[in-house]
Amino acid sequence: MREKQRYDSLDRFRILAAALVVAIHTSPFTSYSADADFFLTRVLGRIAVPFFFMVTGQFVVSKFLGGGFAIALRYVKKIALLYGAAILLYLPVGIYAGHYKGLGIADGLKLLIFDGTFYHLWYFPACILGVLLVYAMGLLLYKNQDIRPIIAAAGLLYAFGLLGDSYYGLAAQVPVLRVIYEAFFTVFSYTRNGIFMAPIFLLLGVVASKKREIGIRILWAGLLISFLAMTEEAFLLRHFELQRHDSMYIFLIPVMFFLYQLLLATGARTKNKRRLRHLGTISTWIYILHPAMIVVVRGAAKAVHLPVLAENSLIHYLAVLIGSAIAATVLAAAGQLLAAAPKAGTKPRKSAPHPASAAPPSQRVKASAKPRKSAPPFQCGRAWIEIDHKALQHNVSMLRSMLPPSCKLMPAVKADAYGHGALLLSDELQKMGVSAFCVASVQEGATLRRHGIDGEILILGYTHPQEFPLLCQYQLAQTVIDYSYAKQLNNYGASIHVHIGVDTGMHRIGERSENAGQIAAIFAMEHLMVDGMFTHLCTSDTQSPRGQAYTDAQVNAFFQLLSDLKKRGITCPKIHMLASYGIFNYPQLAGDYARVGIALYGVLSTAADTRQWQGKLQPVLSLKARIATVKTLYAGESAGYGIQFTAGSDMQIATIAIGYADGLPRALSCGAGSVLIKGHRAPIIGRICMDQAIVDISGIEGVQAGDTAVIIGRSGTLEISACDLAQQAGTISNEILSRLGARLERILV
Repeated sequence: MREKQRYDSLDRFRILAAALVVAIHTSPFTSYSADADFFLTRVLGRIAVPFFFMVTGQFVVSKFLGGGFAIALRYVKKIALLYGAAILLYLPVGIYAGHYKGLGIADGLKLLIFDGTFYHLWYFPACILGVLLVYAMGLLLYKNQDIRPIIAAAGLLYAFGLLGDSYYGLAAQVPVLRVIYEAFFTVFSYTRNGIFMAPIFLLLGVVASKKREIGIRILWAGLLISFLAMTEEAFLLRHFELQRHDSMYIFLIPVMFFLYQLLLATGARTKNKRRLRHLGTISTWIYILHPAMIVVVRGAAKAVHLPVLAENSLIHYLAVLIGSAIAATVLAAAGQLLAAAPKAGTKPRKSAPHPASAAPPSQRVKASAKPRKSAPPFQCGRAWIEIDHKALQHNVSMLRSMLPPSCKLMPAVKADAYGHGALLLSDELQKMGVSAFCVASVQEGATLRRHGIDGEILILGYTHPQEFPLLCQYQLAQTVIDYSYAKQLNNYGASIHVHIGVDTGMHRIGERSENAGQIAAIFAMEHLMVDGMFTHLCTSDTQSPRGQAYTDAQVNAFFQLLSDLKKRGITCPKIHMLASYGIFNYPQLAGDYARVGIALYGVLSTAADTRQWQGKLQPVLSLKARIATVKTLYAGESAGYGIQFTAGSDMQIATIAIGYADGLPRALSCGAGSVLIKGHRAPIIGRICMDQAIVDISGIEGVQAGDTAVIIGRSGTLEISACDLAQQAGTISNEILSRLGARLERILV
């Protein structure tokens, strides 16, 4: 009994370790500090997996080392059953998220044996392989109760794994090592697995099972010094960009030795406390359920109109952790009741092994939450955007009708979907069957993934090498902007999906079309998976003879490149040239994708272009604001900054709660623009402020505080379009829409 009571601290620490695993997959401090989040998830969080391995080493491996195959086999069967159940649980989610699309037999075995069939399941095959490997090493090396030869062998394996993990940047500089590791990475994705990582910590657990007396002060000092050293090690590795992954550190071994011994030592001092026997089961359920709880929390955030649950990283983490803990506690209690029921006829199940995961999520699963529906005006805030679902659906159908069935829409949802709200729009587009998107930056792509957007996401712009890990973590496709950039991507050493940008005359980004040899070399690069190739037609918005001639030249250059590549035995998987104007003016050039942007949102760049397609395109966005005050401006009085407006006679004015910080162009000041109130036009007077604007409501009856002013959209028989605002401000509708501020709430109607 005393021996069992000695492990109370281990039971408690299992819950903390499970909480760290949840932190790894939710990044609690990203909303506040990248360094703080790195410390929590990539330093402190890295103790969770070794701790679970050491528990297995102490209570399982120590019983069969050097023999006892039946014990080892029984444990492996138990882990395999739990792994199989977890696979079945997450298989539908993985299929829905597209994890297994195009998966061959070799890749399937790779997932099953090494990487885990879902991003948090790698611990199970690692535990199975580690236990079997330690058993085999014990048969060969465990003589005269001397564990040191086995630890030495496991240490060599860990050192090899270390060079494929946190220190890969050093190994990659040695040609022979680089070739060796690249060969290994065709078999498994990471060296933090059951071969290279698990054995050393399983054996440290065996060492812990042997009673030893080490002073508490020595243990605390050892833990503090080694943990500080590991922290410094992790940040230095990140600074010098040496990490391929970051699960294995040199100082992680002494940290775990001192930590585990300290837990055992403090546990020995709690002999009079009741053992917390069920915490192990609860921690296991927290681990298994927390990815599903991430989906639940994000769905709930939408359903109850609390975006902070998903957008604030710390609140999101706490919600996922608390929800997982509640669900785990309920399931653990239910399991105890079932085990104790007389009808069961079986012995109560032992606590399942305690899985942990250090791998970042490659893709978040799409939440099935409903977008926020429109509320009555009095429930809306100071200023807001309304998104017309039917108009969006109409535009999608119309654009699809202009393209052959083989050409799929790849909506441009960059710049917050041209101000419409990228998350809301992408979610709705997915429901309409859209499965490919393009954005400007890796951060935009990562945000979509974190909020459950599936399918292909193409980064059209530049991604700094420091952010290459995000491309892999979130399974994003990167545009190759030129040959030298392709080499940078390839030298990163991990498989990255790319589309090759081709410069056919716009001279913005892309490798020149005449450099067929260099483009062919990009196809041959080992770590680049070329999913497509594209160019941008920079004069497709005009049908002037000069513009058409330039477009023809670009198209000919692109197809000449395809022909040259074909002669070299290279066939490009997907091609795309058309953006919004290209769909209207050159539909015959449709490839595999059409990167539709402004047209998807129901307008074109200018008022003249929009009028040409009036009736076929429907504006998706309306911009509205609340009237804050209504007052009389007497003759001779001035309003606004700089007294730019002076009343010639008594007049009624209203202040509306929107300004240039929300995206209302300051160029519309002093009568250049107007808004709609109760079906009437109200000119803007004076200068537009950061948060407010003043309008003339003389002659509009019944206006009062709380009423709605329409900045973009329809009121009565009048309408102001984004193109109207653009024309008044001397710009294009693309700029007007994409500059609409983040503090404007987006509401689906």
